Amino acid sequence: MSDLLDLAIAAHGGWERWEQIKGLKAHINAGGTVWHVKQWPGAYGDIHCSIDTREPHTEFSPFLKAGQHCVWEPGSTSVVADDGQIIERRENPRVAFEGHTIPTPWDQQHLIYFTGYAMWTYLTTPFLFKMPGFKSEEVESWDENGETWRRLKVTFPENVPSHSTVQTFYFDESGLLRRHDYSVDIMGGTTSANYASDHKTFDGLVFPTKRKVYSADADNRPILDRVAIDIDILDIKAV
Repeated sequence: MSDLLDLAIAAHGGWERWEQIKGLKAHINAGGTVWHVKQWPGAYGDIHCSIDTREPHTEFSPFLKAGQHCVWEPGSTSVVADDGQIIERRENPRVAFEGHTIPTPWDQQHLIYFTGYAMWTYLTTPFLFKMPGFKSEEVESWDENGETWRRLKVTFPENVPSHSTVQTFYFDESGLLRRHDYSVDIMGGTTSANYASDHKTFDGLVFPTKRKVYSADADNRPILDRVAIDIDILDIKAV
């Protein structure tokens, strides 16, 4: 494990604290142009997200209407009534994105899959990099707006779905996450720069409470004229 990963884990609350919890519950508000393109405007405008911190599992409630929630796991996505009855389920959900590009509209199972793995990745960073199968290495640092950020290139294992197999995470001198780059493969490939800011402490763990995702240009600089995804985290509780 690189010393950068050690620094990042310490800055976000430390491994000892992370090992004491089994999950997180977050209250979020997500906007941006992607939801309009995919024909789900407002779907995550005010929603509660629960994740398992030991294995990939995400739930959102209420999902689209009162009385139901959704569940994401690597091998399936589901819409579930609050009494436990499965309303709709899709097995092997990533296969359903074959041939998709950015303008391709989504059904509700596509929506669950994308938001499920994305929020699981965001809420578990940087601790998930110590999970079995992850590989990380520090690469050349990056200068942005007068700051120098150290960068960690992370390769995800096959059993942990995410935006892309290889992603790059940028950390400031204190070890806090400031930027996260990836390609959204299920949209046909993108150059996405996800900026993290307004870090706050919840139950002994530190999280960025604002994320803004932009496209990146050929020089790896964000194109600021449009925010693809905008996430505000209003609260987080460890369980």
